Amino acid sequence: MIDVLSGRRIYGIQLPIQAHSAYFVADWERTAGPDDLARVAQACDNNGYAYIGVCDHVALPESVANSMGTHWMDPISTLSWLAALTTRVALLTHVYVLPYRHPLVAAKQFSNLDYLSNGRAICGVGAGHVEAEFAHLGIDFHSRGKSMNASIPVLAQALENEFVSGFGARPRPMQSPRPPIWVAGSSASAISRAARLADGWLPQGPASQEMVDALNNERQSAGRTGPFVTGHITPFLHIGTPSFDVGEATITGSAQQIAERILESTPVGVNQLQVRFKAQSVTQYCEQLEAFGRDVAPLLTTI
Repeated sequence: MIDVLSGRRIYGIQLPIQAHSAYFVADWERTAGPDDLARVAQACDNNGYAYIGVCDHVALPESVANSMGTHWMDPISTLSWLAALTTRVALLTHVYVLPYRHPLVAAKQFSNLDYLSNGRAICGVGAGHVEAEFAHLGIDFHSRGKSMNASIPVLAQALENEFVSGFGARPRPMQSPRPPIWVAGSSASAISRAARLADGWLPQGPASQEMVDALNNERQSAGRTGPFVTGHITPFLHIGTPSFDVGEATITGSAQQIAERILESTPVGVNQLQVRFKAQSVTQYCEQLEAFGRDVAPLLTTI
């Protein structure tokens, strides 16, 4: 199972291009295509990134189209395509809305992805948040938390075992005993769910020390020990001196300056950083990926 070694910290990204939400999409992404997406994934593969992530929406209502957009690539098919174009980087759904699917359907998809990628799938799952999308799919929005609590153990069982309740499914995952399950969300219920049921936690935004402490306390109360992946999302980064307006919240400067700023805001106990970059083109984005992996990451990967 993909995990983080003790005393180490990994880093990865949620891929650009695959989602066009106005909250985070850059202008260059709007005209980028599959070749550009492949180029970014391969840059991650070649520069030490632990994972690449793809998020999930099925169909969004017109009422949110101006803010969230409607361009959201399917996570499983996109990651399966990228699996054939990469060799090392893990393939994370960040996140797959589990209440939209039967857990056995989810297990089939993740098993197949793990098989095709030679053991690189990470099952990032979340409860979802767009009530109108749930209604459009005929799924009860208000029971999504209960659905998650019931579905995650079934998903884990089906990933670990060929037969569940007398029904079998192959191909089997390559990872043993199964691909990891990371639960997303920053609410108290999501943090509790991750602590009790998952192998890792993906915060919805930057993690706080209070969130990480609550996660660890819940794990201790549940008697859960052993490896666990605790995430944090950094501010936007730009290595070097930018030639364009990157916004006041973006961290810029030398590798040492950027690493120090990241560590200042990273809660104790975090062993997984999701980084994001400001750029004006796919070429510049890949240059930022490479510079981070070469110059900044070595200053962050030891805890």
